[in-house]
Formats: sequence, C-alpha cells, structure tokens
Amino acid sequence: MNSALIIIFAVLLLAIYSGIRAQKGKEMTMEQWTVGGRGFGSIFIFLLVAGEIYTTFTFLGGSGWAYSKGAPSYYVLSYIALAYVISYWLLPPIWRYAKQHRLVSQSDFFVSKYNSPILGILVAAVGVIAIIPYLILQFKGLGIIVSEASYGSISPAAAVWIGVIGVTIYVMISGIHGSAWTAAIKDILIFFVVVFMGLYLPFHYYGGIKPMFEAVEAANPGFLTFPDEGLSVSWYISTVLVTVFGFYMWPHTFGSVFSAKNENVFRKNTVMLPLYTIMLLFVFFVGFTAILQVPGLKGADGDLSLLRLSLKTFDPWIVGVIGAAGLLTALVPGSMLLMTAATLLAKNVYKVMAPAASEARVAKVAKLLVPVLSLISLYFTLSGGDTLVTLLLMGYSLVTQLFPALLFSLHRQPWVNKYGAFAGITAGVLTVAYVTISKVTIASVFPNWPAVIQDLNIGVIALLVNIIVMFGVTFVTRTLLTTGRHPANAEGTPTI
Repeated sequence: MNSALIIIFAVLLLAIYSGIRAQKGKEMTMEQWTVGGRGFGSIFIFLLVAGEIYTTFTFLGGSGWAYSKGAPSYYVLSYIALAYVISYWLLPPIWRYAKQHRLVSQSDFFVSKYNSPILGILVAAVGVIAIIPYLILQFKGLGIIVSEASYGSISPAAAVWIGVIGVTIYVMISGIHGSAWTAAIKDILIFFVVVFMGLYLPFHYYGGIKPMFEAVEAANPGFLTFPDEGLSVSWYISTVLVTVFGFYMWPHTFGSVFSAKNENVFRKNTVMLPLYTIMLLFVFFVGFTAILQVPGLKGADGDLSLLRLSLKTFDPWIVGVIGAAGLLTALVPGSMLLMTAATLLAKNVYKVMAPAASEARVAKVAKLLVPVLSLISLYFTLSGGDTLVTLLLMGYSLVTQLFPALLFSLHRQPWVNKYGAFAGITAGVLTVAYVTISKVTIASVFPNWPAVIQDLNIGVIALLVNIIVMFGVTFVTRTLLTTGRHPANAEGTPTI
C-alpha cells in the first residue's frame, strides 16, 4: 500500500470516528438524527451548507468541465453566489414555520402548508429520485479519487464499494451531528488543497495564471468564450436560473435549514457564503492547466483531469492529502443525501401508509433504509457513464420543479391550492423525465427556431409548464368549489 492510500484511509477512519464521537451523550431521536435538535449556530450551518454544496462535483466536476468545456463551466460561479443572496429572504420564513410546527423534512413543510399528505408523498418521491443521481455523483467521484490515488492498484469498482460501506456506517451511527463535525475538517482541508493547487500548478507549468490562459487560448482558439450554439449564453442564463431556483430545493439542503437555532444564522451566512464561492476559481485553474499537460481525456474521463495532473506533478504523500480532501467532499454531502432520502421515505411515505407507527419506529425504518438506498445508488454508479456535471444538472432539473409550489406557499394564504401544487409539480417532473429518457431537445423538436431558444435548459421549459398547469388547475378547482360542483369534506375543503 502506497503512502497516498494510507493517508486517504486514515482520514476515512478519522471521519467515521468523529461521527461516532459526535453522537455520544445524545439520544438519537428522529429530531436529533435529522436536524440536530435545532441547536446549530452560524458556524455549523455555514459548514453544513458549504459541506453540501462543495462536493466531488466541486473537486472533480468543476475542473473536469473547465478541462472539457471551457467557458460554460463559469455558470457554477454565478448560480451559487446568486442562490446565497436569495437565501437572505427565502430561508428565515421557512425556518420560522418549520420551528413553529416541529417539522423535520422538506415534505413536512409541503404537507403542513397545503394540508395534503399525498402532496408530501409526491414531494418525497421527487426528492428521492433527484437525490439518486446526486448520490451517484458522490460515489463516482469517490471511486475516481481512491482508484487514481492508488496508482491503479484499486479498481474504481472496488473503491466505490469501500466508499459506500464507509458512508453507510457513518450515516447510520451519527446522523447530522457527524456530518457537521466532519464538514469542519473537510472545509479546512479542501480550502488549503484547492488554493494551493490552483496557484501552484499554473505557475509551475506556465509561469502564472495569465500565461496559462494565453497558452490555452493559443492551443484552442475560442475555448475560453461561449460558443454561438449549444452551451451558449442562452444555455448559460437558463441554466443559472434553473440552478438558482433549485439550490435550496434539494431535500438535504432544505432540511439543514431546520437545524439552525435562530433565523439570524442565515442572514450572517449570506454575507460570507458568496465569498466562499471564489474558491471555485482555483478549481477551474487546475482544469485549465491540465488541458495541455494531460491531453486526450474525452467525455466522462475529463473528470480525471485534476487527479491525473496531480499524479504527474506531486509525490505520493501530497497525492494522498489531495485524495483525502476529495474523499471528504464525497463523505459529507453523501451522508446528508442518504440521511435525507431515508428520512423522506420513512417520515413522509411509510408514516402516511402506517399512521399508527411511533416516532421510534419511523426512526428505525429511516436507518434501515440507508443501506437500501446505498445499494441502489451503487448499482447505478457502477453501470452509468455520465459526467459528474451531467448528473448534477439532471437532479437540479427535477428538484427545481418544487420551487414554484414553495414560493407560492410562503404567503400567509398560499396563492395556489394543493391540487394546483400537485398537478404543477407532476407536470414539470414528467416533462423533465420525458426529455431525459427520450433524449429530445428543443432543437430536435423545433429545428428552425433560433439558437437562443434551442439552447435553453430544458429545466426552464419544465418550469413554465409547471407554473401554467399549477395556476390552471388551481383556478379550475377553486371555481368548481365556489359553484358547488366539487366534492368537499366536512371542513369545506375539496377532497383529494
């Protein structure tokens, strides 16, 4: 075993140990396991939000897209910063409502706001379906990191198995407490590793950042600007919109909001989190450096650029430190994703089907679902070949369909009813699913339309369908109720 692997496995064991220690002395009820007893302050909320966003995508996917796509990778900088700004107004009312009603999951919020357990099941299903590609992203990245850092002695499949087992044990034992503590270790390590690599590599190979860009532009003219078609400015703007709206719609990110001890936590973090996004620039610098130093990586192999350049440049022990940082970018968000998906299925599906189940029983079901979800994600990880960015955008297109129903519910009296919310979310998700499965694009359906429309992210089209159906169904059902043509329950509310 080389020194790189020793360091990586030592960090993995340290993370598992910190997770075990984090839950010591706490009764791991459903509320403690999922939202930490609602006692986290600014620092832990900062680490959790950053820990969930700065994932293997940031570490490998960001550099991979800079390597493979060039300018279109800049969308990441824009959407994260804008989403943090929006959170200043969006998150406090969500937190206040969740605390008042003792909510522990994203689906709980929709159930309570719209008085519809069936809507909660739909929201849970959308969340879990979207989480699967996000989990695959983490496991794929973890497999790449361990396999590459082992200099090929461990296969990607074996590396993924090791990672899945480690993450599963970690989640079942510690819940959100372990994720918060491990996020502290991860953020410190990833900051120094990414900044070091982003500065050292361009200077080492080109003599500076500006000469690096000049060399890339000379070798690939136009690579650092948006193309006229495909991943164009139109694609960029629409993708930023979809990802901004979907940023806090991820069930694990939404759920982490509930763990804050007061609403001012979010306002404080809004000031600092956009600055934290600057770290992504250094990830891009690594990807751009790799273009001429490790040429020939095609398709999904572009995600290997950071590690291939590291193997070429550094001694094994430095590769081990880099790999350990990458491991934690998979472990922290991976643990949150697994825990959230299991909670959604247990709390908002199983509990609805078995209303007599106690909280302890629901918590037990949630923990038992963790290895089941791990194995499902493992299967798709080992059989899929999409790039990390493609997987992330697929999930975003799905969770963004929850945003209109959330936004229109924040008023004291929701602007749409439960029928409209249910129909809108369903229409949006089905649109995304159809396009994803059939590989249909706007360009293939309307080949004569201008590129500015053809290049739109399909998530925007699905959002438009969602909103139109949502208000249409709301109008029709309210009209039927008003005229007495719709069946109603004892309280006068239409039955589902």
